Amino acid sequence: MKMESLYLLVPLAPLAGSLIAGLAGPFIGRTLSHWVTIVGVLVSTIASFVIFNDVMAGNTFDGPVYTWAVVAGLKMEVGFLVDSLTATMMVVVTFVSLMVHVYTIGYMADDPGYQRFFSYISLFTFGMLMLVMSNNFLQLFFGWEAVGLVSYLLIGFWFKRPTAIHANLKAFLVNRVGDFGFVLGIGLIYAWFGTLHYAEVFEAAPALATKAVQFLPGTEWMLMTVICVCLFIGAMGKSAQFPLHVWLPDSMEGPTPISALIHAATMVTAGIFMVARMSPLFELSDAALTFVIVIGAITAFFMGLLGIIQNDIKRVVAYSTLSQLGYMTVALGASAFSAGIFHLMTHAFFKALLFLAAGSVIIGMHHEQDIRRMGGLWRKMPVTWITSLIGSLALIGTPFFAGFYSKDAIILAVEASAKAGHAGATFAYWALLVGVVITAFYSFRMFFLVFHGKPRWGHGGDQGHHHGHDDGHHDEPHESPAVITVPLVLLAIPSVVIGFVAIGGMLFGDYFGGAIFVDAAKHPAMKVLAAHFHGATEMALHSFMTAPFWLDFVGVGLAWFLYLKRPDIPALIQARFQGLYRLLDNKYYLDRINEVVFAGGARRLGAGLWKGGDVALIDGVAVNGSARLIGWVAAASRLLQSGHIYTYAAGMIVGLLVLITLFVTLGVAR
Repeated sequence: MKMESLYLLVPLAPLAGSLIAGLAGPFIGRTLSHWVTIVGVLVSTIASFVIFNDVMAGNTFDGPVYTWAVVAGLKMEVGFLVDSLTATMMVVVTFVSLMVHVYTIGYMADDPGYQRFFSYISLFTFGMLMLVMSNNFLQLFFGWEAVGLVSYLLIGFWFKRPTAIHANLKAFLVNRVGDFGFVLGIGLIYAWFGTLHYAEVFEAAPALATKAVQFLPGTEWMLMTVICVCLFIGAMGKSAQFPLHVWLPDSMEGPTPISALIHAATMVTAGIFMVARMSPLFELSDAALTFVIVIGAITAFFMGLLGIIQNDIKRVVAYSTLSQLGYMTVALGASAFSAGIFHLMTHAFFKALLFLAAGSVIIGMHHEQDIRRMGGLWRKMPVTWITSLIGSLALIGTPFFAGFYSKDAIILAVEASAKAGHAGATFAYWALLVGVVITAFYSFRMFFLVFHGKPRWGHGGDQGHHHGHDDGHHDEPHESPAVITVPLVLLAIPSVVIGFVAIGGMLFGDYFGGAIFVDAAKHPAMKVLAAHFHGATEMALHSFMTAPFWLDFVGVGLAWFLYLKRPDIPALIQARFQGLYRLLDNKYYLDRINEVVFAGGARRLGAGLWKGGDVALIDGVAVNGSARLIGWVAAASRLLQSGHIYTYAAGMIVGLLVLITLFVTLGVAR
């Protein structure tokens, strides 16, 4: 029973902290508010590590915690499924969340909404833990919507800024599009399987693998493909895959700690986690896997390109997140689910590190976010500089760093998948390879512009984004306080070592055991990798002879040349390729297409229904029409009702004459 109490403690501790800080925040003050929430998340983190050790010792759990309702045989339960996949996610979510909580003390120090912010991030942690620990689709959906709601509250945290309100509404609406698919998928599962419990669904799935259904008369659809595609559409919204990615860059309007928590480590990876959890279903549909791999490849390549031209420090990191989520999605499509989750884990550490380092730079620069107005900061902010370098090296996949192992594993898995002849895998392989150069280029473009070269912060106009206060733009940049730099250092450590330590067990050991299912006969990618794997050190040494390493080298070299050696060239390139620059600057015009086609179409449809349906049909025909009809009948009847007695007498006589005539003629005829 002890472990089960611990399972409950993991999500409930942050929830308790959130409620206390949120409801009693004004009374207990700032310091107590941040202590309550940090202790809640700390308890949750420690419990997660204990559970992780327990799971590594071979103890898993799958059972109900609380039955909420039973309707016509459908059990609606709160239940936990604790296995190696869940335990991995719990450790990542709680650890990153803890770092973000501590960092927030420094970052939000001057913000009037301090207690509210702590309440929100703790509530977010609760929602995310409910999502990853669930053992049924109902609770999964609850967690899914909870993180969506809290992300809406956090993106629009500075609710007096119109851009923040626009961004949180956009995130909310785009996610509703994905969630519509997600609900359809869950509905289909219930309709065909009669249960919402994962284990029961997975058990029954192979029997329905070849089931075809007719949604429209005369068209056959494979049931499993439809279910998987619907579920993946939910993941496309949450994990920001093309074309539902448009909300994520705008969500940078929220304070930086959120960017690290939601848009790097946890919420955006919910979709990746969900697809990996559903591996027994996806393995039954090659069409769904092809759909997944193609969407992932498009996202990885095209979103990376957008990172090249961004000048806002947080947006560069945001586009790199989009691109990396594309890599994870490609791994899922290649049936390398474990590689996708491995990249999710390594990415959570180094991307949270990069976001928090960006926040540290923003504070050190007195709320300036434009990287063109920085430069030479490495002397002023040594800790931020070195941790940013570690994060950037991990992100581009430098041998021996965390990102290298997971990213190269994905590229190798996709290559194996392409050789096995899987549809879409060849396209994905090339998209990822080119993506390697792009990632290296924009990561180090940002790094060099911010930390190296001539300082560009002492002069010029003032176009910075000022939040709340302005310390005078001409002050010297300064290193951030310990409450900000300590989380950076603590995140930098796993960004270096976690890949080296974990790759053998996570990808080629029995780490995911029964948590992830792959049909190795049909999808041999991970098997091929296992055959060629001779240890983490050998993998890193061998990589010096492989394409990804040299592509990284080219990307970094290009960034060094263009932004440190010859900083005059980028402007010339921009002038020469004006059309391409405009296309990227407008984010492929996807926002315009959404505004004109979808939003505009919906408005036009609404106007048509209002004018045609409401005004013409309902008001015109049904309501006013019936009144007019009664008016006509009344007007006609009024002609007969004159009120003169002789008129009525004449009418009676005429009537009698008509009747007598009829009787007489009928009698004669007989």
